[in-house]
Amino acid sequence: MRTEINSVEKVAQLVGSAYPSYNYLAMAEHSSDNVSDKGVGVGQNDSPYSEYYMWEDVEGSGNNTPTQYWNTVYAGIAAANHALEAIENGVFNDDVLPYKGEALVARAYGHFMLSIFFAQPYNIGGDNSSPGIPYVDKPETVALAQYSRGTVQETYDKIRKDLEEGIPLLRGGVWKVPKYHFTSSSANAFAARFYLFTGEYEKAIQAANNVFPGGDFTGKVREVNSTLRLMTSAEYLIEMTKMDKDFNLLIRETYSVYQRTSSSVYQRFGYGQKKYNEFFATPLFSGTTLYTKGLSYSSGQHYTSYMWNEFFYYTNIQAGIGYPYIMQPLLTSDEALFNRAEAYAHTGDFAKSLADINFLLSHRVNNYNVNSHLLNIDKAKDASGKSDPKEALIYIILKMKQAAFVTEGIRWMDIVRHKLPVTHVVLDEDSEETEHVLEPNDLRRVFQIPSEASLAGVSQNPR
Repeated sequence: MRTEINSVEKVAQLVGSAYPSYNYLAMAEHSSDNVSDKGVGVGQNDSPYSEYYMWEDVEGSGNNTPTQYWNTVYAGIAAANHALEAIENGVFNDDVLPYKGEALVARAYGHFMLSIFFAQPYNIGGDNSSPGIPYVDKPETVALAQYSRGTVQETYDKIRKDLEEGIPLLRGGVWKVPKYHFTSSSANAFAARFYLFTGEYEKAIQAANNVFPGGDFTGKVREVNSTLRLMTSAEYLIEMTKMDKDFNLLIRETYSVYQRTSSSVYQRFGYGQKKYNEFFATPLFSGTTLYTKGLSYSSGQHYTSYMWNEFFYYTNIQAGIGYPYIMQPLLTSDEALFNRAEAYAHTGDFAKSLADINFLLSHRVNNYNVNSHLLNIDKAKDASGKSDPKEALIYIILKMKQAAFVTEGIRWMDIVRHKLPVTHVVLDEDSEETEHVLEPNDLRRVFQIPSEASLAGVSQNPR
């Protein structure tokens, strides 16, 4: 705060902190249909996981809370704004332009992620006059600045402006560790995600094509059924979040205890046998089942996806205290390819959509055999129960994505975007089920804005 940003190196260092330091995993996963009730007396029943499962507002700002995520995203946006102001007011050569681009894209990403959780979803071709989220594009200069939420339309328009201005500036950028920053590849992966939300499918396809030269994802996705399958559990746990993997496009260090077995894994409301069977023991379509290198605890009642490996930074080694953190892939090549496949389906290019789907299947079905496991329109129709080929392909894509990214928070984004209902079952002591459904128009689908934001004039979401 007292440093004069008067060199490209200082700008670059400041922009490097324009990313969230905490993650959205608990709020996204435990509100979605990736989790189930394992039964009375099974596992722990802790906050905030139980509240998320029942779609109740979570109080406080502790670990894994919406308030924690809200605050960390706006902290990253503040860093981006300070960097952009320094660039605007300073005298720099063109070497600073990639960092301007990074700051713009990071600012767009932060606001976009906040809009997914804290505002109504974007209605493609419909009304978007509901409250958005405050779009902060200047550094704060007063103690209690006041903000307007604007509308969802205004929020998305500003995201698009920052994104489309920022991406061209990234070309030619040089970073010491590129995977920790928005580069052209990761920014285009983000753009593909954004354009699916806005219904700009041709733009989504083009953005996905720009992730790798020529739009070729060969050798760039997670080799779940080959290289990764043959690894030991310890190797796999490290491999999934390594920065040198082509499938990880943007990866960030986030403070987190979500991955601890005492946190998410052993929760009563979580990823267990029922969901494992649904994703990996039930055919996606005739004769084809997806593979995972998951691990069960406590006789199969609790599962982990082997995705998260905790690291620990000691602030006092003798006292054994410090900060637990995980490396979280925020954007991956696998998601970008799934998004391209869906965009192709929306545009009616079913042949290219199928090509992408089958490429992904060849990396995710154990003992893959093209004669047995190749998807076609008829198989998609049979599996989905839908006669329209576009709807059938999108059904398959969303089911594949749900399994591919279990515990990664991606499913909630598709629930929001497609306005999918979410069913949670609660078991009583006799294992009798009570079904709870989060319908597409349920106000609880939008997370509550932190109460302290009211000090800045930000209204809360209706309940």
